[in-house]
Amino acid sequence: MEFIARAYYTIHNGIFRRLQHIDGLAPLALRLYLVPVFWMAGTQKLGSIDSTIEWFGNAEWGLGLPAPTLLAYLAAYTEAVGALLLLLGLATRWISIPLMITMLVAIFAVHWDNGWAAIADSGSREVAVRLGAAKELLREHGNYSWLTEKGNFVILNNGIEFAVTYLIMLFSLLFTGGGRYVSVDYYLSRLLPQRG
Repeated sequence: MEFIARAYYTIHNGIFRRLQHIDGLAPLALRLYLVPVFWMAGTQKLGSIDSTIEWFGNAEWGLGLPAPTLLAYLAAYTEAVGALLLLLGLATRWISIPLMITMLVAIFAVHWDNGWAAIADSGSREVAVRLGAAKELLREHGNYSWLTEKGNFVILNNGIEFAVTYLIMLFSLLFTGGGRYVSVDYYLSRLLPQRG
């Protein structure tokens, strides 16, 4: 048994010690995945800020949040500026915190009541019936081939799945930072070494 354990760790250490030199690729991949997500969310909020404020504040059909003007601007700028910082790998750990807060608000204020799945299961009988009815209406009254040219129709469930995924990715970046060799943070830390 000791021989197997020793052989395992010899192979393990031989491979993964060499991979340490490119361990910045994982945080880079997370950052680059999140950049368009937050850029689009933030710039869309800013582009229609009056509608965003109304949606944040309206208790009947919106989120019913307090101080909707303040929160709408905070969310929009956090997402847009956060996307730019993630792109550069600048202040990665710091920007992860307000972005995680934004995701927590989205999870509990927007998506929670819809369960886990972001897209409804088309294998479910109820969903399949509704999807079939929608397709039939579009075939009869719309240009169905043009509408489906870029992909199939789905029924959005709007669950917490995507927001939780982004939250976990940000949580990882909180601990890893922007990544070795691939972030401004890395080079700043080399120029300004820590004291104490």
